[in-house]
Amino acid sequence: MKQYPKNLKYKKYQKINNFYSKTLEKKNFIINKGNIALKSINSGKINFKQIESCRRTIKRGLKKIGIFWIQIFTNIPIFKKSLASRMGKGKGNLFQWVAVIKKGTILFEINNINFFKAKFILTKSKTKLPLKTIIVKNIF
Repeated sequence: MKQYPKNLKYKKYQKINNFYSKTLEKKNFIINKGNIALKSINSGKINFKQIESCRRTIKRGLKKIGIFWIQIFTNIPIFKKSLASRMGKGKGNLFQWVAVIKKGTILFEINNINFFKAKFILTKSKTKLPLKTIIVKNIF
């Protein structure tokens, strides 16, 4: 999986406010491709390492039977100054890439696999995330 976007419009971005904690997801809240999905209950930020660890556990559980999709992407850079530095002298260096998650966002989707096995795989992967999540089944 690609860690960050190829190019950005600006070199450095402003810090993210807490606007995402109050609003619900309006685009990515319905299961599109798979039958079973992992959905966030509360909002927050997920960095690339957490997404990658979830991807590995899902891939290991599916083996070669099922298909899965990652619906989130780390597109926001976070900058941080070193702890020993004094005030001033700029914003700091790139620290990590983050994906902002709103309430109701679908994170991962699974298809072509038994519901109970998919539920077991997703419960393993949701322990690696800092958010509260639930497993959702497609009704259709």
